[in-house]
Amino acid sequence: MSFLPDFGIFTMGMWSVGLGAIGAAVTGIVLANTDLFLSKPEKATLEFLEEIELKTLGTEQRTFKASELWKKNGAVIMAVRRPG
Repeated sequence: MSFLPDFGIFTMGMWSVGLGAIGAAVTGIVLANTDLFLSKPEKATLEFLEEIELKTLGTEQRTFKASELWKKNGAVIMAVRRPG
């Protein structure tokens, strides 16, 4: 009969917690630094961009269709969707 406690179950539990913490850390690093699970962005068509109504900033408020930007000259367009 031994008076020393059995550390086998304690050791097994510590290994489980340690491996779980390492797995959680690796998963967090992968998810934070990659876009593996994000939805892919959709490309806007020219027809969709032409129909967008734009508003000017400043004192004179004016609303116009985006197609007016490139009627006479070319234009570089960047469409950004704000959240919300």
